Amino acid sequence: MTPLLALALIFAELSFLAIGGASTTLPAMERAVVHQQHWMSAAEFVRLYALAQAAPGPNMLAVTLFGWQVAGIPGAMVATLAFLLPACGLAYVVGHLWSRFRDRRWRRVVQAGLVPVTAGLMLAAAFLLCRGATADWRAAVLAGLVTIGCLLTKRHPLWFLGAAALAGLLGFR
Repeated sequence: MTPLLALALIFAELSFLAIGGASTTLPAMERAVVHQQHWMSAAEFVRLYALAQAAPGPNMLAVTLFGWQVAGIPGAMVATLAFLLPACGLAYVVGHLWSRFRDRRWRRVVQAGLVPVTAGLMLAAAFLLCRGATADWRAAVLAGLVTIGCLLTKRHPLWFLGAAALAGLLGFR
């Protein structure tokens, strides 16, 4: 199977799992592109994800970077389209049905069930990123401090990004 076809199949499948956004599929993405296909290392995966998150735009930019890493510009285009089109089509159809049944009890039950599932998927993605990004104790301490800072303060995330960049410049990495 060619890399472009493999990219299309992997990201089309992941598209349907992206409940809560692209970040919720990170563990499955990492499993596919790092462990099954061996297209990149876990460290490269985390670096590309971090780059995508630092750039302005939607959080699914990581998909584009993963495709680019595998097959250049054609890979970026294939991965992006494969990730977006199936979910967009499904969202269009389900959106109409969802609106039509807005007063039904089963809809509220389904929505209530999706909230913890999405939270669990996000926690799994956060764990995956921390595991891949904390190669030594200093990186683990920095990740812990940022986590605590985000949870206990009302500081904008850019303050933490700036502080981390400064720590990196000062050799704390």
